[in-house]
Amino acid sequence: MLPIPSFIQIFPSIGIFLCFMKFSWLIILLAPLGLLAQDTSKVVQIHEVVISSTRTNSRIEDLPMKVEVLGPEDMQEEGGIKPGNVAGLLGDLSVIHIQNTSAISGNNAIRMQGLDGKYTQLLRDGLPLYEGLSGNFGVLAIPPLDLKQIEIIKGSVSTLYGGGAIAGMINFISKTPGEQPDLDLLLNRSTLKENNANIYYSQKFRQTGFTFFGGVTHQNATDVNKDGFSDVPQLRQYLVHPKFFWYLNPSTTFTAGYQGTFEQRRGGGTFYTEKNNSERNSLDLQLTHKALTIKSNASLYHLLHTEGDFLLQGRQLNSYTEASYKWHGAVLGMNNTSESYTRDHQDSSRIANYAYNTVGFFAQDGIQLTKQLMLEGGLRADHHNVYGWFLLPRLAMVYKPITDLSIRLSAGTGYKTAAIFTTQTQLLGYKMLAALPEGLKAERSKGLNFDANYHTTIGELDLTLNQAFYYTYVKNPILPVLTSDNLYELQTQAGPMRSAGTDTYVRMELDDVELYLGYNHTIAKTDHVYVPFAPQDKFAATLAYEIERKWRMGVESAWNGHQYLYNNEKAPNYWFWAAMVSRQIGDHVTLVLNGENIFDVRQGKHTPLYTGSLSDPSFVPLWGPVDGRQVNVSVKWSL
Repeated sequence: MLPIPSFIQIFPSIGIFLCFMKFSWLIILLAPLGLLAQDTSKVVQIHEVVISSTRTNSRIEDLPMKVEVLGPEDMQEEGGIKPGNVAGLLGDLSVIHIQNTSAISGNNAIRMQGLDGKYTQLLRDGLPLYEGLSGNFGVLAIPPLDLKQIEIIKGSVSTLYGGGAIAGMINFISKTPGEQPDLDLLLNRSTLKENNANIYYSQKFRQTGFTFFGGVTHQNATDVNKDGFSDVPQLRQYLVHPKFFWYLNPSTTFTAGYQGTFEQRRGGGTFYTEKNNSERNSLDLQLTHKALTIKSNASLYHLLHTEGDFLLQGRQLNSYTEASYKWHGAVLGMNNTSESYTRDHQDSSRIANYAYNTVGFFAQDGIQLTKQLMLEGGLRADHHNVYGWFLLPRLAMVYKPITDLSIRLSAGTGYKTAAIFTTQTQLLGYKMLAALPEGLKAERSKGLNFDANYHTTIGELDLTLNQAFYYTYVKNPILPVLTSDNLYELQTQAGPMRSAGTDTYVRMELDDVELYLGYNHTIAKTDHVYVPFAPQDKFAATLAYEIERKWRMGVESAWNGHQYLYNNEKAPNYWFWAAMVSRQIGDHVTLVLNGENIFDVRQGKHTPLYTGSLSDPSFVPLWGPVDGRQVNVSVKWSL
C-alpha cells in the first residue's frame, strides 16, 4: 500500500472520499482479527444470486471477478419510476456516468471508469445486440418491467465476450417464466408529457413456457429553457418481446425469442428539425443440453436520421453465433461475430459501406489452490477479417481469508477496432464527420482491477463495504480531430490513453431502512488532455424506508464534479436530486409518485445550448441535464 502522501498525490480527492477510505480499510484490516463485535444470534436470510455473465452460473460470492447485480427488486422499483428505460437506474451507481449525447434526439451513452462509451460492452441475455450503428441510438430504452436483473462487470472481460469490453460489461437479463403465471400492467404519466403503457405476461406449463412484453411510449416535444429548440424530443416508441421455452427433458432446453423496437424521434424548432426514425428487429435462438450451450442471434437495424437538410440513412445487419461447453468448472468455446453496414441511395453522409467478421476461440478455467484462494485464467484468440489476429490473456484471483471478506485481483487485455459509429462521433454530429480513413491501427488495452468486499451483520445491521482500484492503458487511441476541411476525422493518436481511479461504496440495511453511499474518483487522460465528459469525482447516495406491503419512500442524490470538455475546459459541478414514494394497495396495485431533478439543475442555466441562428444552429456538447425538473405518477396492477 502506498504511503498516504503519495496516494493523495496520485488520486487527489475530497474529504468524503478520505473518510470512506479510512473506514473501509479499518473494516478490512480488523475483520480477520475478529475485532468486530457481531451478534450471531440473528441469521439474515439472503437470496442466492446466480450470475449468468460468467457462463459458469456461479454464486456471486464465489466469483474471482467483481460483479454488481441490480436484481428483481431494483427492476420492480425502477419500473414505476422510469418505465421507459434503464438510464436512471444505472446512473444511480457511482462507477457509471450516463452522458447525454443530444438534447434534440434524447439519446445517451454509458461511461465506465472514465472511458468513452465505446469501451463498455452492452449485452442482452449474453448476446451483443448493440454494436455499430445500432449501438448509437436508443440502447438504454429497455423497460425495467422486461428485465430480471442487470449484471455489471468492471474492467476487462475479454476472454468470454471479446476485446471490446475494455472498461467493463453490462448484461441485461430478461425474465423467464416461473412456476406461477405472472401478469403486470403498468401506466405512467409525467409532467414532461411522457406517457408509458407496459404489459408483461409469463406462464410455464409442463414442457413449454413463454414470456411476453409489450410497451408503448408517447412523449411530446418540450422546450424547457425557451430558446426555440426542444430539450425533450417528440417520441413514439413501440416495443414487443415474445420468447418461447421448450423443456425437452430435464437437461435440455430450447428457447426462441424476437425483439422489435420501432421509434420515431423528432426535435428542434420552427426552422430546424432533427429526426430519428429507426427499426430494430432481432431474433435469437438458444439450445442448452447439459454442459453444452449453442446460441445464435441475427439483428437488423434500419435508421433514417436527418439534421436539417442532412440525411444519414442506412441498414446494419449483425449476427452472432456461439457454442460453449462447461467441463468441471472450465469453459471452452468458439463464436463468430459479423457486422455489415449498407448506406441507402439517398444518404448524404461520407460514411462508406463496410463488412466486418470476427472468429473467436476462448477458454477459461479456475483452480482452487487452497480453501481460501482461487485462481482463474482465460485466453481468447480472435481473427478479424480486416485487422488480423488478437491474442487476449486474462488472469484473476479471489482470496477469502474469512467468510465475510473477499479480495479480488484481475488483469486483462482487450482491443477495439476502428469504428465510425461511436459516442464520440454521435456527439459531434454525423454531418461534420469525414469518411473513415484507411490504415488506422486497432486500439489495444491492458487493465488491472482490485477490490476488497466485506459483508457482515452487526446486531440488526446488515453491512456491505467495497473498496476498488483500477487502471486501464489504451494504446493507439482513436479520436476525432478537426481537419482543415472543417470536418472531424478519426485519427490514431501518438500517445496512449490512461484511466486510473478508485471506487468506494457502503450498503447498509437496518430493519426497514436502506442506505447506499458511493464515491468514484477517476483521472482519464490522453497525453496531457483530460478525456472529455468524464467526471473526475462522483458521489452517489440513496436512502430508502419501507413499511412492508404498504409504503416505500426514498431519496437519491448524485454529485458530478471536475468534468472537462474539449481543450481541457472545465464544466460546472452540479448536484442531482430525486425523491419517490410508493403505496401498495392490497396484493395487486402499486401507486408511485416520483420527482426527478427536483432542484431543476440544467445546463441551459449556465450557457446557451446552441450558437448560430434558428435556421442554422450549431449545438454545444452536453455535460449535464437539459430537461429540468420532472414529476411522474405510475400505477401497476400485478395479477
